[in-house]
Amino acid sequence: MSAEALYYLIYCWIGIAIATHVLLYFVKAPFGRHTSKKWGPSINNKWGWFFMELPSLSIMVFFLVKSLRVPESFVWILFSLWIIHYFNRTFIYPLRIKNTEKKMPLFIVFNGIFFNVINAGTNGYFLAEIGPMLYTENWLFSPLFVVGLLFFVTGMSINLKSDNMLIGLRKKGETGYQIPRGFLFKYISSPNLFGEIIEWTGFAIMAWNLPALGFAVWTFANLVPRALNHHDWYQSHFSDYPKDRKAVFPFIL
Repeated sequence: MSAEALYYLIYCWIGIAIATHVLLYFVKAPFGRHTSKKWGPSINNKWGWFFMELPSLSIMVFFLVKSLRVPESFVWILFSLWIIHYFNRTFIYPLRIKNTEKKMPLFIVFNGIFFNVINAGTNGYFLAEIGPMLYTENWLFSPLFVVGLLFFVTGMSINLKSDNMLIGLRKKGETGYQIPRGFLFKYISSPNLFGEIIEWTGFAIMAWNLPALGFAVWTFANLVPRALNHHDWYQSHFSDYPKDRKAVFPFIL
């Protein structure tokens, strides 16, 4: 694939992200607490997460191996950060979440697989084919690398801590929901989603390429409406839900 063809694909991909963002204000993504049987057959939520995230991990491992043909490049840092995130999402996170009666619709699983194939495919191809020429030793000392890495690590830390707190809310044998409290839950309903937005914004800054920007746009497009849905759900199900808590961005939204 030529660079021009790749960029054209990413522009179209970003356009789809914007359209999806608008659509998600009218249609709730049907998984987790928003699952509905009207979306068709469903599977165990643990297997749903595994199958949905596995392509992103596998594709980037494949492209990482290809990129190693240029040993003096530091592009492996970007691959490694991506792989660490998706190793957690593919293997560790599904094992830790509790089984619930609410399954994950196959519709969501297949859409997630499609998204991850395109997202990881475009990012992996760029990093493996073009990245080795860009991510040299000078890149390691650039403001983009330093700021982007800081954002990425901060976002990942927020995401992991928030997930840990949410998983810990439900004791063994419990199936209901509780109000999460403490940490950034004091300010927003979905710090786990906020952390992921910060994380992939940092990746886009660090990588400073169009496919990475596309991923950051998609992350925002998907997660902001989902956080708003979570926020509305909490408010409708708990009369004592904190009134001053925002949905996803502290003090703003």
